[in-house]
Amino acid sequence: MNYYNLRIIKDRIMQILVYLALLIALIPLFSVLYEIIQRGISVINIDFFIKPIPTVGEAEGGIANAIQGTIITIGLASLIGVPIGLISGIFLSEYSDLKISLAVRFLNDVLSGIPSIVVGIFVYALIVRSIGFSVIASAFALSIIMIPIVTRTSEEALKLVPMSIREAAIALGIPRWKTLVIIVFSSAKKAIITGILLSLARIAGESAPVLVTMGYWRWWFAGLNRPVSNIALNIFVFATSPFENWIALAWGSALVLIIFILGINIAVRIFTRGRY
Repeated sequence: MNYYNLRIIKDRIMQILVYLALLIALIPLFSVLYEIIQRGISVINIDFFIKPIPTVGEAEGGIANAIQGTIITIGLASLIGVPIGLISGIFLSEYSDLKISLAVRFLNDVLSGIPSIVVGIFVYALIVRSIGFSVIASAFALSIIMIPIVTRTSEEALKLVPMSIREAAIALGIPRWKTLVIIVFSSAKKAIITGILLSLARIAGESAPVLVTMGYWRWWFAGLNRPVSNIALNIFVFATSPFENWIALAWGSALVLIIFILGINIAVRIFTRGRY
């Protein structure tokens, strides 16, 4: 066997190993999706989306109030976390030569690695002990989880914009802030939106900080200073309950949560397609 044939064999072996690794990586994903769809699809109907969470022993019911509470909590968390994350990402990208940028980047990386339950305990001591379990406390905890994700993706997205574009804009007399907002930010917004979506997907499935800051609540939204029901937390509570009806609702809630996250990704990608 000559050297050329040996290289071809090595190349084929590596290709097989790569495809095998890809297959192994996809097995858990499709296994989870198959199990959730198989068990959750039988629960999904009109009543599931318009009826509130049933009481113990009550037949049927739905998760309408949990959907409402999740949307409100995620929306409020986004209002807090996205602007802070974007501004932090812009700072780290545009002023990376400053010494303080190294400290900010390091602290951001540390924040991204802190377990969500620790964030929940921090917010519990900071807010919950003052005003009690509430939507505000839960949204604040989720926004802390969002910030490092949005910051890092925004920084990397802005760095991908060629420096020549900035230099050309400045050479034409355009102020730096206009260059950043109109030209650089526009060129990088697809990657930035993707980062925001990743952060939304992350907090939509968080249950630990919600449990610590808002607790389990099965009623409708009654104010930002009151708790509200949450899909991710309901999945935990329902799945660990001894009631068959609640366990079935847990599978249905898990399916709705996955569809909710998938729907956001698809809608934004369709909306932004061809604009960059």
